[in-house]
Amino acid sequence: MKHNVGDVHIYYEIHGDAADNKRPWIVFSHSLACTTEMWRPQVDEFSRSHRILLFDTRGHGHSDCPTGPYTMEELVQDTYQLLRDLEIRQAHFVGLSMGGMIGQALALKHPEVLTSLTIADSASEWPPDAIQLFAERAQQGVRDGMDSLVEATLGRWFTPQFHQTNPDEVAEIGDMIRKTPVAGYAGCSHAIPRINFTDRLKGIMCPVLILVGDRDAGTPPAMSREIHDNLPGSELVEIAGASHLSNIEQAAAFNRELSSFLKRHEAPATPA
Repeated sequence: MKHNVGDVHIYYEIHGDAADNKRPWIVFSHSLACTTEMWRPQVDEFSRSHRILLFDTRGHGHSDCPTGPYTMEELVQDTYQLLRDLEIRQAHFVGLSMGGMIGQALALKHPEVLTSLTIADSASEWPPDAIQLFAERAQQGVRDGMDSLVEATLGRWFTPQFHQTNPDEVAEIGDMIRKTPVAGYAGCSHAIPRINFTDRLKGIMCPVLILVGDRDAGTPPAMSREIHDNLPGSELVEIAGASHLSNIEQAAAFNRELSSFLKRHEAPATPA
């Protein structure tokens, strides 16, 4: 389904028993150049006990792709408006990479909507040269097409072992990258490296879990440790044998850590 959140229509899906108000909500927010489809291992696991909202960030999947560049504030406003309009008053938020950045910004600007926050394989700020790096990748996509970015991106996102043992899953993610609108990729690539949350993280009051693959080449574990060091009370778990898309490469471990965290911080669902 699509919903108008202002200047864009955002595609979303609801899984689990949406009519069961006793079930808490989980909102999943995807990586750059991915879609709702990257969360299938989590939907299969958590839809039995929760109501789940998935959505495609603007410029991705089935959502509208306005001309960029985009700002993180726009991505957060899209998310917040979608939650408000769907009458999801409070939810656990799980974001990976770009989704984790959206989650941090949402927790800082609209803390009332979050029961908890899980930040997976993400960052709270980037080194100065990241703006140029993301700009160069976006320019490559514009010049040569998204297919030109697939091989290098998959190299950062999965370990060599996963490439060898799970070629079909790797190919599915490669297809998501390939089908991402160039304007959407470029628009979000402008927003991502300009975040700077580190000094503000102590203002996040909800329970926070930080997950990162111990072999993450896209947002190395040091970035997650920086979030943890600056966010009092947060929990940090490094997932063995996973690179950037840890929710896919080590889905069982990811789900186990997330499930344990949610059970410890579960709050009764607010009737919609």
